[in-house]
Amino acid sequence: MTTEHTEPTPAAALFGGELSVVNVGLAMFDADLRAQDARVSTLDWTPPGGGNADAARALDALERADIAARIDAANAEAVERILAARPLLVGFGRALDVVPGMTPTTILHAGPPIAWADMNGPMKGAVTGALVFEGLAKDLDEAAEVAASGRITFKPCHEADSVGSMAGVTSASMYVHIVRNETHGNTAFTNLSEQMAKILRMGANDRSVIDRLVWMRDVFGPMLKEAVEFTGPIDLRLLLSQALHMGDECHNRNGAGTLLLFQALAPGLLRSSFTIEQKKEVFDFVASSDYFSGPTWMAMAKAALDAADGVENSTIVTTMARNGVEFGIRVAGLPGRWFTGPAQQVIGPMFAGYRPEDSGLDIGDSAITETYGFGGFAMSAAPAIVALVGGTVAEAMGYTRDMGEITTAQNSNVTIPALDFQGIPTGIDVRKVVDTGILPVINTAIAHKEAGIGMIGAGITHPPAEAFTKAAAALADALA
Repeated sequence: MTTEHTEPTPAAALFGGELSVVNVGLAMFDADLRAQDARVSTLDWTPPGGGNADAARALDALERADIAARIDAANAEAVERILAARPLLVGFGRALDVVPGMTPTTILHAGPPIAWADMNGPMKGAVTGALVFEGLAKDLDEAAEVAASGRITFKPCHEADSVGSMAGVTSASMYVHIVRNETHGNTAFTNLSEQMAKILRMGANDRSVIDRLVWMRDVFGPMLKEAVEFTGPIDLRLLLSQALHMGDECHNRNGAGTLLLFQALAPGLLRSSFTIEQKKEVFDFVASSDYFSGPTWMAMAKAALDAADGVENSTIVTTMARNGVEFGIRVAGLPGRWFTGPAQQVIGPMFAGYRPEDSGLDIGDSAITETYGFGGFAMSAAPAIVALVGGTVAEAMGYTRDMGEITTAQNSNVTIPALDFQGIPTGIDVRKVVDTGILPVINTAIAHKEAGIGMIGAGITHPPAEAFTKAAAALADALA
């Protein structure tokens, strides 16, 4: 009996030999093949629009040669306006006196528009605390009734030329930064840092919080106002650049920025009309936390980005903001319109005693920093930030490179030493986000989901993709 010898099929020969594989898209295939000792090169790819048919149609429309040419010209103009902006800190003042449209019964809040009934725990906690602080309610229970009564005007900070950290709640008597863009003439505002204790912007609202706000209204804010009157305008873009060179990313790591800002303000603070004891209180308060400069950089970014608002045909993002329920973006070429999706969870280290299920969803206007190009976009300038928000130094470096894929320019005014003084990635393009599937990275604090507790951690999050898909569809309708 003889055994017939057969040649192996091409498929059998292929899998019987050494494999060298190009994997497109799914990381799980990469891991499985490597486990079989195969050589693998993986291409990080997703279908345009993430496979979403509406997104793909919008991209097709925006990529038509005539439309794309108009968009590219508009985006060049929008980004040039952002880069050329020179925001100066020119003063401090009561919100009622300086913020456009502010009234004694107006409450500004972070993120896109939201009604009282729809607000989450931290924002409701901040609103009720602010109403007690303003004397519009005698206690928190009455404040909740006042908030629901219709007598209070709720308005996004961004619709009043302002930004606000976390809940972003700003009321009439609170002092705010006044930041003027010297190049284009527009002005932006943001309230003062309460530092990092139990604070209103995180939803805390007990008597200690209210007493601190009263001191900030009566001493801290007026002293800062006098200080800038003595020092004159302070160039914030210059200070931001210096802070990044000293290891900050100027969203959640602010040690260098606070030192630089306080150095600029200190001579004026010392010359102010307040008592030695009051000056000591202010110095001690600033020394209590590095976050003193955090809101300042937010107003700086707002003043620069608003310069691009209204550039016709532009797909550049000028706002990213969250109210704890929705995440909203606004685009230069469609001024005044919000495009929203659900707020996301922030993933990162929690303070002792708290679990992820205790956290509220992403909240705050502080993503204006990433919209400009620092914060999460510049973590390669501040790798030590991973000690607060989690992750690795390699990931921190990678975030900046990834953000270069969805932005239009590098900002030569604000550079990153670790990347050979590359400018921060600036000018988020809606088209690139939808096309690549790469979402902007944001590092941020985590507030407890219930009112009255405050900050319980920090971490990393991303916007919902649908906000960009909606914006792309609206841009396609407007431009087609």
